[in-house]
Amino acid sequence: MRRRLTIAAAKSHATLLKSCIISPTRWNQLLTAYSLSPLGLAAARRVFDEIPRPDAASWNSLLTAHVSAGAHPAAWCLLRAMHAQGVAANTFALGSSLRSAAAARCPALGAQLQSLAFKSGLADNVFAASALLHMYAKCGRVRDARRVFDGMPERNTVSWNALIAGYVESGKVLQALELFINMETERLVPDEATFAALLTAFDDSNYFLMHQLHGKIVKYGSALGLTVSNAAITAYSQCGALAESRRIFDQIGDSRDLISWNAMLGAYTYHGMDYDAMGFFVRMIRESGVQLDMYSFTSIISTCPEHDDHQGRAIHGLVIKNGLEGATPVCNALIAMYTRISGNCMMEDACKCFDSLLIKDTVSWNSMLTGYSQHNLSADALRFFRCMQSANIRCDEYAFSAALRSCSELAVLQLGRQIHGSIIHSGFASNNFVSSSLIFMYSKSGILDDAKKSFEEADKGSSVPWNSMIFGYAQHGHAHIVHSLFNEMVELKVPLDHVTFVGLITSCSHAGLVDEGSEILNAMETRYGIPLRMEHYACGVDLYGRAGQLEKAKELIDSMPFEPDAMVWMTLLGACRIHGNMELASEVASHLLVSEPKQHSTYILLSSMYSGLGMWSDRAIVQREMKNRGLSKVPGWSWIEVKNEVHSFNAEDRSHPRMDEIYEMLSLLLQVAKMCSSCEDEETDGNFL
Repeated sequence: MRRRLTIAAAKSHATLLKSCIISPTRWNQLLTAYSLSPLGLAAARRVFDEIPRPDAASWNSLLTAHVSAGAHPAAWCLLRAMHAQGVAANTFALGSSLRSAAAARCPALGAQLQSLAFKSGLADNVFAASALLHMYAKCGRVRDARRVFDGMPERNTVSWNALIAGYVESGKVLQALELFINMETERLVPDEATFAALLTAFDDSNYFLMHQLHGKIVKYGSALGLTVSNAAITAYSQCGALAESRRIFDQIGDSRDLISWNAMLGAYTYHGMDYDAMGFFVRMIRESGVQLDMYSFTSIISTCPEHDDHQGRAIHGLVIKNGLEGATPVCNALIAMYTRISGNCMMEDACKCFDSLLIKDTVSWNSMLTGYSQHNLSADALRFFRCMQSANIRCDEYAFSAALRSCSELAVLQLGRQIHGSIIHSGFASNNFVSSSLIFMYSKSGILDDAKKSFEEADKGSSVPWNSMIFGYAQHGHAHIVHSLFNEMVELKVPLDHVTFVGLITSCSHAGLVDEGSEILNAMETRYGIPLRMEHYACGVDLYGRAGQLEKAKELIDSMPFEPDAMVWMTLLGACRIHGNMELASEVASHLLVSEPKQHSTYILLSSMYSGLGMWSDRAIVQREMKNRGLSKVPGWSWIEVKNEVHSFNAEDRSHPRMDEIYEMLSLLLQVAKMCSSCEDEETDGNFL
């Protein structure tokens, strides 16, 4: 359609140039046609420059073309040029300019245009006043919008709808409904836009109002059209009435369009019904006959499971088939999907999606950074964070949190302090996620004073910073401070959660306070209403295991209302190793080898215990089993920060680019150490003489 429009416009353009027509009417028609074509604004501007005698309609058409293309600053410059040329402001120019101010969320310009309307005698014009009202409502200035509305000598449905939408967007649902009732009182018939605006206002707290509004929709009947039915699908879903959404979807029948299908797909994903959403998506492909769009794919991508990459890859293939692989929202959803799935190869796929993006927005960058951090690719995360800063990408709380977590993992305190400076400059220091990450970083580096300063700057209405501070003190054995913080949380009525109690029991475990920790475990559900989770049992096992009470630890596992996971058994196995209980270790290992047969840590711990007790034949059996399963000991890595650059290495590592210099220095240090050792021996010998 748009291609045919362009060809027709090009033919008309050639005719006008040949015939040397001076009258602007035909030129204005051509200008409008070009502004609607794929050639867009540039072609419209070129035609305007070729008009022999542009009139007010020519200027208005070009202004409308700029606004439609989203070129708002250029549209405002054009408006100033119109005044400079003496072209009188009229309803069309004012309406287009106000639409531009609304789209750009620029109420200051809208106020100037309101003054211009008064000066030009257009303030009482219903079309100009409605545009002004719409501008204030879109910019969140509902009071100003209401003043314009109350001052209008004449109002039409557009005026009422604009104010209703303004109230809804500002979260003032009751005022919007009251205005709707007044609208009916004045015998104005609501249209699709009226109900579409109202239907976006409802959530699960006002299902009853939604039901009443639906009665009004039924009253006005099919004249309201498909737009309202589609909006009702989403509204009922947000009210928790998925069955009502499905009933409306089924009633639409053959009239369904892409928005209908997307609304129902979105309803399933909104309620976390991933299996139903996937089945509906398959039906959508087979039966709907509509072309899937960005919303279809972003909705279904969010339902792909974290433990299985097959569905995600299949959806990715459909994205490519539909030509949407370069669309920023779809690529962002794919990046988020790949980063959710465990495995570093998934990060490679996420990186490919990121690199394929023509336009990378803040979400694209943050998703990648968070992915690196979550996959424990901390060095890659920090390198990526530097790239973000070099590209002048605005960092939000998620980006800062991910970067700080990576600093914690690598123990690069200096870089962490620099990021802290950027956080203060950006105004995110009091954000819960950021302050929590700062507390975690400083605590892990052993600088509890700085961790406490970050805690003091945080918003203490949430449990997030409290939990981080509790963990910080717990890891360093300050159980008395942890208990003081907990009591303060209870006193200030800060919401307690399961994480709070993990930190509390951990502090008892590290300080050897077995009785206190046991009491907390027993009181969690009865006194505080927090049911025990897997991690609480693991902490309890660690509490008893560190104290050498291995039988109590085993009894706690046996009392669990669900099957213990590998974390619980591994905690007990570690305690068996510390206290040399080979009999219990063998029993625990048998559970681990069934549940996690590919986990190398189990074999390494058993092998170490056997060798420590001189049980060499048993050690050999474990090592042979490891070899048969294709497992090997994962080498431990060390790292050092030099001039804000992280250098990582393991035993006998030769991958560093300055390897020769490093080993030369190590050789020199060994020689110096030997010389010092020889000197000490000589001095000792002399003393004996």
